[in-house]
Amino acid sequence: MNVTAEGVVVEAQQVSSPNCDERPPGEAVTLVVLHSISLPPGEFGGSEIEGLFTNALDCGAHPYFARLKGLQVSAHFLVRRDGELIQFVPCSRRAWHAGRSAWRGREQCNDFSIGIELEGADGVPYTDAQYEALAALVPALGARYPIGEIVGHSDVAPARKTDPGAAFDWPRLRKMIAPKSPAH
Repeated sequence: MNVTAEGVVVEAQQVSSPNCDERPPGEAVTLVVLHSISLPPGEFGGSEIEGLFTNALDCGAHPYFARLKGLQVSAHFLVRRDGELIQFVPCSRRAWHAGRSAWRGREQCNDFSIGIELEGADGVPYTDAQYEALAALVPALGARYPIGEIVGHSDVAPARKTDPGAAFDWPRLRKMIAPKSPAH
């Protein structure tokens, strides 16, 4: 994969999210945070995730969506179940994905991380296509940024989050990206 100086992955579908801002001056990207998302929960394949990340979700379309009204969130990337890669925020900018978070004594993980959402749910196995997309994306990001670790949302916000969940196969990802990139 090709990553431009601005942090745009050329091979990804580009869908712009307004839910981002500038990283703090001089802040290096040193962490990748993996998440999982499905909207409505446990359902895959719709346009609702893109709607959430672009502030266009119809909050009346499903009872669960009422709790998302007014929420402004994004991730840098979404990896669909079929491996399709969508980029919402250039990696040079700060996406709003980790919320209240800390890693190795540093708070505000959004400042120094790239957020990758996997279309999925904690207890549902991820697809081969998703692992293959991660195995291409993570080393490409590691070639552009000094990424030292890949962690789950559950690692940076353990009191609030459980994703990507027990169904995520960390050893498989480590094997697929070794030695090209750091792993969990």
